Amino acid sequence: MGDRRILKKRFPDGYVLLPACPVERYPDDDSPVPLRATGVVRQLALIFMTMLLCAVILEIPAFGDDVPDYDREARINEQIEPYLFDGDAVWLSDGEREFLSVHIEVEASRGAIILLHGRDVHLDEEELIGPLRVGLSEHGWDTLSVQMPVLEKGKTYYDYVPILKYAHPRIEAAVRYLEEQGATTIVLAAHSCGVHMANDWMNSVSDPPIDGYIAMGLGTTDAGQDLQTPFPIGNLAIPVLDIYGTREYPRPLDMVPYRQELLKQNGNPMSMQIPVEGATHFFHGYGQVMVGKLAGWLDGLGQ
Repeated sequence: MGDRRILKKRFPDGYVLLPACPVERYPDDDSPVPLRATGVVRQLALIFMTMLLCAVILEIPAFGDDVPDYDREARINEQIEPYLFDGDAVWLSDGEREFLSVHIEVEASRGAIILLHGRDVHLDEEELIGPLRVGLSEHGWDTLSVQMPVLEKGKTYYDYVPILKYAHPRIEAAVRYLEEQGATTIVLAAHSCGVHMANDWMNSVSDPPIDGYIAMGLGTTDAGQDLQTPFPIGNLAIPVLDIYGTREYPRPLDMVPYRQELLKQNGNPMSMQIPVEGATHFFHGYGQVMVGKLAGWLDGLGQ
């Protein structure tokens, strides 16, 4: 249950030390093995094994911290409070700690939208999530924008991979809260890193308790970093909207045909892709355009 209240301004470089090699004697040989030969063989073997190990390590992604930065999250909460002109601050619990969300309720609601923001922004960022949470409410949808786990500013996708799991209980708490408020249709809408968190959650549950999924900027990672979070969209029975800017980063654009095939596997007649002409990954300047496109797609739910 949410507790409503107004916010208060509240690998280093390494080396291998090769061991000394004593004189050795084989069990079926009475003559000692020369020290120099033994040492060379052992050292060559150790050098080979060390090089092999280093090669393997270099193939493993260097992921970052495995705990969110809760101090930074607290500072974010304090800084955004003055800007919450629309909706009510609601504190939800993930089972271990409270986190902030902002809820807008409308009369004769058609359902509810859970909004998950991207990296290095917050639940009311002005380019996309803020316009969506207010604009979709004007189209008859309750909105619940959720503060997601964060790391220190400037961290990369690989840094975030270990903390994606911390988003799971937040998403589930948001769903429970909306159900308690009487929502009968719940749609999850996520952007950028929020999409990675949503995908990670849906990959972990057999039947996600949502009625639709909107992925904005699906599949974007940092340069040189490979996607570690599989797309769940082909395994979902619910309708999926894959919406992206035509000026999205190259690799996600290259994956558009693959994602289209996954949507065919999904099989829901409402599942589709919508390109937004001219928009970048961040949808800068396209907030109201996105409101219109999401609202138009949502109109088909329940028909």
